[in-house]
Amino acid sequence: MESVSKRTHKSRDPKYAKILLTGGTGQVGRELQSTLRSLGDVWAPSSDEFDLAKTQSLRDKVQSFRPDLIINSAASTDVDKIESEPTLAHIVNGEAPKVLAEEAYNLNIPLIHYSTDYVFDGAKSEPYTEDDIPNPINVYGNTKLAGERALQETCDQYLILRTSWVFSRRGRNFLTTMLRLFQEREEISVVEDQLGAPTSASLLAEATAQILGDLRTRDESEDRWGLYHLTPRGQTSWYGFAQEILKKEIERNQLCNQLMIKEIHPIPTSAYPTPARRPKNSSLDTSKLVREFQIELPKWEKGLL
Repeated sequence: MESVSKRTHKSRDPKYAKILLTGGTGQVGRELQSTLRSLGDVWAPSSDEFDLAKTQSLRDKVQSFRPDLIINSAASTDVDKIESEPTLAHIVNGEAPKVLAEEAYNLNIPLIHYSTDYVFDGAKSEPYTEDDIPNPINVYGNTKLAGERALQETCDQYLILRTSWVFSRRGRNFLTTMLRLFQEREEISVVEDQLGAPTSASLLAEATAQILGDLRTRDESEDRWGLYHLTPRGQTSWYGFAQEILKKEIERNQLCNQLMIKEIHPIPTSAYPTPARRPKNSSLDTSKLVREFQIELPKWEKGLL
């Protein structure tokens, strides 16, 4: 990747008295509002109040609030819709992170940003490391890669946390879709030849808080800013994920009287065409994160408990 020369600051004492959290009403943002409370006062404005599509307003509000830390959990994530309507995604996922990075640099504060496994093409048979060269195969992946590069080229105190297959019991995601379909249909078909690690929003929020707490006490000679992969251990297919969701819900005895589902059928990607291509393998190697921050990552199945 060709990049511009990056300016550097000496890190100041990382106390996060005022934290700006974008995307606070999203599935990750809601969890972050809880885990960040021990680190400082959190301002989580609504998307109307802090619209990432309005970059100049974004800049003005950061300058007015003057946070000690910015966490950007907001993004345009409708992968299929973005294929035909890319403009907004390019602004929200690419241009807005650049504005936040510039303001973070000017304020000499850290910026935490979440990215995606979809920056990779899925051709690799092993989990992707941070050193692997991105090659997105859809517009969403391209816009998120643009956001990553904006941070890397603009500021020095940043963490890019790439993750995958994010879910929670709120909002629109694979888990909530399966829970609905299990109550509506006797049979469903789910893709079995795409591999990744289902990641709970709560894991992302808890790990983020742990990382930030660790950075508060780091030695000034240690530079641990940069790009990391953050997912639970293990991998599965969407079909395997659906099976585990059903198994856990039966164990929890939450849906037993409402279930219509009798069969989940595995199908290839070719049998379920979508506007956006998906990588066949988007598993991420998390050994760098574990090594640098001593984080114990659970198996992906634990996120469903």
